[in-house]
Amino acid sequence: MTPGEALLLGAAGGLGAVVRYVLDTALSRRLKGPLPFATILINVTGSLVLGVIAGAVLAGADPALQAVLGTGFLGGYTTFSTASYQSVSLALSGKWGAAVVNGVGTMALCLAAAFGGLALGSALMA
Repeated sequence: MTPGEALLLGAAGGLGAVVRYVLDTALSRRLKGPLPFATILINVTGSLVLGVIAGAVLAGADPALQAVLGTGFLGGYTTFSTASYQSVSLALSGKWGAAVVNGVGTMALCLAAAFGGLALGSALMA
């Protein structure tokens, strides 16, 4: 990785964190319910996009794309730690069903999105 790519990676990570915060705030005001739907949506969309990027790189795109956009932007955009904390918080408040649905459901949706994105990214480069 060149010094310029490292700077881009850091800037992209900061931008991803800002986008996540703004989107989470806006979505949380609109999506009320027993689960943290904003965090779920952010993590699933991030997994999908990372899958697309990884698929494109596997099919021949520049690996710097994955470093800057995947590790940088999407690393700042997605948040496994927040999803984990929200699951624990639900469990501690006695909402065990919601905690399990949030934890297991988020992981399953993210894996499915990443797999689908990987296939899409590979197909786009073909």
